[in-house]
Amino acid sequence: MIDETTAPGANIPVETLPNLRDLGGYSTADGRTVRRGRLYRSVLLGRLSDSDVRKVEELGLRTVFDFRTAAEYEAAPDRKVGAREINLDVLADRTGEGPASLLAKMDDPEAIRASLDDGKGAEMMRSAYRELIELPSADLAYRTFFTELASTETVPALFHCTTGKDRTGWAAASTLLFLGVGEEDVFHDYLQTNEQLLPALKPLLDQFASIGGDPAALRPVLGVDRAYLRTAIDVMTERYGSIEGYMREGLDLDEELLLTLKDRLLAP
Repeated sequence: MIDETTAPGANIPVETLPNLRDLGGYSTADGRTVRRGRLYRSVLLGRLSDSDVRKVEELGLRTVFDFRTAAEYEAAPDRKVGAREINLDVLADRTGEGPASLLAKMDDPEAIRASLDDGKGAEMMRSAYRELIELPSADLAYRTFFTELASTETVPALFHCTTGKDRTGWAAASTLLFLGVGEEDVFHDYLQTNEQLLPALKPLLDQFASIGGDPAALRPVLGVDRAYLRTAIDVMTERYGSIEGYMREGLDLDEELLLTLKDRLLAP
């Protein structure tokens, strides 16, 4: 479905799995390249059609990492694609309302408006990205993610949350930053969500409009914005100094494991 000539960050066309792409193909500061066919990101696998299950199986996945909460998983379990499943609840320690809770209000346009207008939606998202660095459950989830990636028999692997943009976005961004990919390429990969996911959400937006809602009001929480990822990177830098500090101190990953990660995910 994708080869060495495909541009990094390109969509892998699987109709019922939007926002699917290979993390490979990006160049690093030391002249290496992120290997293709090792790491994929996507939305949840619960809505895969039978024919698309077979397409995903063709990726040869050994592991699927699911960053959703238990409630999210119970509401829409992943379909089986022939891979081991590892559930990592990034938001287990969250208290209060977050972006995902807005889905429960989709039949109440006035409640959505009250939650998101006057810049509240963008601030909610920036707060959510701070939590990706600050929550103990996030540290545990991403520590386990990277530890498993360094283990044998784990890749090819796919990781996702519900819409594959925030928890998944940080997993992708931190992986690429650690491997030495430049920030602009990291932001490029991150912002592909707006091209690859938002069109798939049109039925949801149309339904919201049909009951009197303003689809534009949902844009801050259904898409991604450079400022959101910038928030996470800035919090990481303030706390740990660099991506290397985050991996070593924030996630408590040792030097041997980090070297193994680079050997596994980078081509000469």
